[in-house]
Amino acid sequence: MSKIHLLSPRLANQIAAGEVVERPSSVVKELVENALDAGARKIEIDIESGGVKLIRIRDDGGGIQREDLPMALSRHATSKIETLEDLEAVATLGFRGEALASICSVSRLSLTSRPQNQGEAWKVEVEGRDMKPEISPAAHTPGTTVEVRDLFYNTPARRKFMRTEKTEFGHIEEIIKRQALGRLSVAFTLRHNQKVVHQLRPAGSEEDHVRRIGQLCGANFIESAIPINVSASGLSLSGWVAKPTFSRSQADLQYFFVNGRVIRDKLVAHAVRQAYQDVLYHGRHPAFVLYLELDPATVDVNVHPTKHEVRFREGRMVHDFLFRSLHRALAEVKPQIAAAEAMPVAEVEQERPVMQWPTQDVLPLRQQPAASGFSMVGAPSAGAVREQISAYGQLHDNSGLGDMFGSAQAGTAPTMDNAAEAPLGYAIAQLHGVFVLAQNAQGMVLVDMHAAHERIVYERMKRSLHNSGVTTQPMLVPMNLAVSRRESLAVEENAETLRQLGLEITVAGVESIIVRQVPALLRNANVEALVRDVIAELAEHGSTRKVEETMNELLGTMACHGAVRANRQLTIAEMNALLRDMEDTERSGQCNHGRPTWVQLTMSELDKLFLRGR
Repeated sequence: MSKIHLLSPRLANQIAAGEVVERPSSVVKELVENALDAGARKIEIDIESGGVKLIRIRDDGGGIQREDLPMALSRHATSKIETLEDLEAVATLGFRGEALASICSVSRLSLTSRPQNQGEAWKVEVEGRDMKPEISPAAHTPGTTVEVRDLFYNTPARRKFMRTEKTEFGHIEEIIKRQALGRLSVAFTLRHNQKVVHQLRPAGSEEDHVRRIGQLCGANFIESAIPINVSASGLSLSGWVAKPTFSRSQADLQYFFVNGRVIRDKLVAHAVRQAYQDVLYHGRHPAFVLYLELDPATVDVNVHPTKHEVRFREGRMVHDFLFRSLHRALAEVKPQIAAAEAMPVAEVEQERPVMQWPTQDVLPLRQQPAASGFSMVGAPSAGAVREQISAYGQLHDNSGLGDMFGSAQAGTAPTMDNAAEAPLGYAIAQLHGVFVLAQNAQGMVLVDMHAAHERIVYERMKRSLHNSGVTTQPMLVPMNLAVSRRESLAVEENAETLRQLGLEITVAGVESIIVRQVPALLRNANVEALVRDVIAELAEHGSTRKVEETMNELLGTMACHGAVRANRQLTIAEMNALLRDMEDTERSGQCNHGRPTWVQLTMSELDKLFLRGR
């Protein structure tokens, strides 16, 4: 008797359901994706008992013809692809034809549908017990309604793994949140136990987009969000990334969409992490909602049953595009932008007069140390600004780093010939030798002078190193390292990239390499660990920034020691020049360790502290 036999359709579907239907939220995901693929503009989701008792998805999409209803519930039946060419360029969210059959096998399912051009609706019902569909006429508006009742009623072992009703609904809510972020133009209504949880109107304009993002991600995210809109080499990236000051303790506010499909990809996560490398506090996670559009033929979505993972044909190009786009967007966040986003003076109490900066003739700039007391000052003239920059330059000279990286003043200090409006305002005092107090049009600015100066010195050191190139130093005794075949091949394929990084590495054998030259700046570093990390990144992602990051860590340490220390008494001129330097420096909102360098307190916020206007 043969030991090999075909599985029954019921058992085969239940096995497939183990991959597709993990919990109620998995059912919601598959059914909502089907509704979106059908062109729905409005989707209603009704949930009872966390999805165990009832999941109902209603849409106004294209609908299903009567003759297609039985086939729609069959395994490996779909209208979305027909040939291998279709599979290699999938533009829909679903395509495998497994979801409905898998759901049917572990629940009692009914599907009612009416195509847009059809006068009547039909209903098909099926239970997991025998999988025989029954069709009957029904009343329904154009579109489709799918009802899933008693989930896992015939597989009690699966129910044991389910959590509380609140937890299961939380997963469902997260699924709807992702889909609503992915399709901003579609209206969503989510109800749990007959109570409306989310009611999202379709977002057509940019203002509506921002409003929906705020509804789903929170007003604080929108207030800290930097808009992204970059296109290059057939790739388009849009959306919002939060400033480093709006970081999270966990990666719970990260949404990345590829052609409308939400994904979690190692390559994407690595590119984002590198973009935030210089500005994010240790142990914190960035927040973002990003949309990547590219040719569907260049991305493989048929990688995992849940379709959460993808594989890019040009992974290195995608990685570099994401990193450079985000890195540049974060670098351009300067006080000019941040101050402009603060509440305008006109929105503060109407009786408050708009602040006018005194001219140099009315109130001359005071040059005495801030420790002498609070001094109200106005916008300095161009000549006074030049004096401030000259005085401030002494801070950089005292750092002891000038000989290595050139003068800190050379070509970097802002001229500020028209210093009428400065986003960070003008200094009025120094507090405990640690903070600079300044007044601007929005209210009061507090600056951590060490953290701010640390970032300024750090960015200048990086710029100097970039302009002069990487100085290399041959190793006195070449280092022989044993590596895997994959790593050896990565060294051979990326020899030119390694040379540009200041590393001369030759392949000595199938599983052996020789390190002959390293960057001079890293001559005292752990060369073996550095080389292994570089090769691992090249093998995994096709690119690496490990050498640059290691150099930057060293420069950051040097900048920290070279920056002005606490309790150093600054003159008003030095404090104002520090503010101007911050306005001219990339990433000046955070120090090298990711801590904020300045905060803005608006007049409205100050009024609230003293209960003014009540």
